[in-house]
Amino acid sequence: MTQMTQMTQPFEQLLAALRASEHTFVSIRRDIHAHPELGFEETRTADLVAAKLGEWGYEVTTGVGGTGVVGQLRRGSSTARIGLRADMDALPIQEATGLPYASTVARTMHACGHDGHTAILLAAAHHLARQGEFDGTLNVIFQPAEEGLGGAARMIDDGLFTRFPCDQIFALHNMPGVPVGHFALRHGCLMASSDTVTITVTGKGTHGAMPQLGCDPVVAAAGIVLALQTIVSRNVEPTRAAVVTIGAMLAGDAPNVIPGTATLRLSVRALDAETRNLLEARIRSIAELQAQSYGATAQVEYRQITHPLMNDHNATELAIATIEALAGPRGLTMLPDAVMGSEDFSWMTDQVPGCYVMLGNGVESKGGCAVHNPEYDFNDAALSWGAAYFVGLVQRYLRIG
Repeated sequence: MTQMTQMTQPFEQLLAALRASEHTFVSIRRDIHAHPELGFEETRTADLVAAKLGEWGYEVTTGVGGTGVVGQLRRGSSTARIGLRADMDALPIQEATGLPYASTVARTMHACGHDGHTAILLAAAHHLARQGEFDGTLNVIFQPAEEGLGGAARMIDDGLFTRFPCDQIFALHNMPGVPVGHFALRHGCLMASSDTVTITVTGKGTHGAMPQLGCDPVVAAAGIVLALQTIVSRNVEPTRAAVVTIGAMLAGDAPNVIPGTATLRLSVRALDAETRNLLEARIRSIAELQAQSYGATAQVEYRQITHPLMNDHNATELAIATIEALAGPRGLTMLPDAVMGSEDFSWMTDQVPGCYVMLGNGVESKGGCAVHNPEYDFNDAALSWGAAYFVGLVQRYLRIG
């Protein structure tokens, strides 16, 4: 018997055990999908999670950071502590899947798979409570408001890691276009920071036929838009990645009226703090000086949503060993580059060493639809794979003896 066969046999048994109860967690996932809740409104989902964890013997704390839930399970005498995190919130999107369990809430749906992530962690928590053998403390963390509202930061501010200390913390996200049973990750920076910027340009409104009597903020805003395009091409070192996207330009209501204000909304991303700081400085300078050159003024509101998501070396090595034992070396892709998407989990990895992993959600029609899309649905076939990964992490890190 080869060493790899010896390593994978327990995981084959684990997958079989998880699949035996998979229908229960598929039903939970679809129930959550049918009743989506936006960030900091996840009361129904949080109640469901808390009830299940309590039923399985966890010490349950609710209301962490608003609607967050933490379940804690202690076994043995070890002082080692591990955290597993799942996000619970939905998106303000009108679902168009036509599924029997489609969203029952207008303009709200689980278009990013957080219903699946919640069900995965519940499945892992159930297995670890019933059959898990470990020595130490397990913290299962169900986070609200991952989608740009700062749920992780709110939980941390509410004492997450002082009340529930963790030596290492782990999370995952489904990845459409990647086969089920396959994982992807990388050492170091995995995802970009994300900042949201609002630039309000103030001029002087007037009749459209008499522009000389006013100061046109639309023209000033247009100048700012064009100048902002030079930041990445002329200020950022070419070997570093950065994004400055102007996603909205809002001004006026009528063709013959020059408005008093114009507003720009930006999404700004970087993979390191130095580049991130440079982007902010240049955006502020360009907005203010460009507006001034047109006789207008610009007010810049800069909001940090997430930090660059950094995978800790030791936590990543544990993740790699767990995945290779579960799925084999061919079931793991080491990503050569970071991606410019962002993740609220970065607030947690700023506090505790951790690792974030991408979980295959399937290809083509089943699970292949991109996230944040009205046609998206989490692939239930991936549920037990994600749960097995979480269970494997716990039993390796909190191994007996």
